[in-house]
Amino acid sequence: MKLPLLPALLLLAPAAMAQSAPAAAETEAVKQTVTRFFEGLRKGDSAMVRGTLAPAVVLHTISARGGQTQVLAESPKEFLQAVGTPHKEVWDERITFERVLLDGQLASVWTPYQFYLGNKFSHCGYNSFQLVKLAAGWRIVYVIDTRRKDGCK
Repeated sequence: MKLPLLPALLLLAPAAMAQSAPAAAETEAVKQTVTRFFEGLRKGDSAMVRGTLAPAVVLHTISARGGQTQVLAESPKEFLQAVGTPHKEVWDERITFERVLLDGQLASVWTPYQFYLGNKFSHCGYNSFQLVKLAAGWRIVYVIDTRRKDGCK
């Protein structure tokens, strides 16, 4: 016997909602890791930033210096040292979460941003984060970003 469409959908709705609750919780946990990364950056707290990173994290930026597109690697050790070294202005990277994708232990996060040195606008672009869920929770394993001064939101 076939169920009419509406009652069948009503019967399936609780199962669909139950499946989305864990995904929503994982999405929130991923966002919290990325948010903590930027809180640490803002505070100049390299230990907080380090706590969001996977042991073998890779950092890249896309640059258009001299009119040529280049992919530049940044040493995680040097990055953390720069974050923790006192600097005159707060490094304030303001992000929004445009997209978070999950598959098991892998998450991909796309965030447009505007970067300010103190209250002064510096540049904007997009971050692409890859995170992996380790025993300690979600950790950033790869970051690549773009940087520009024009065409910012």
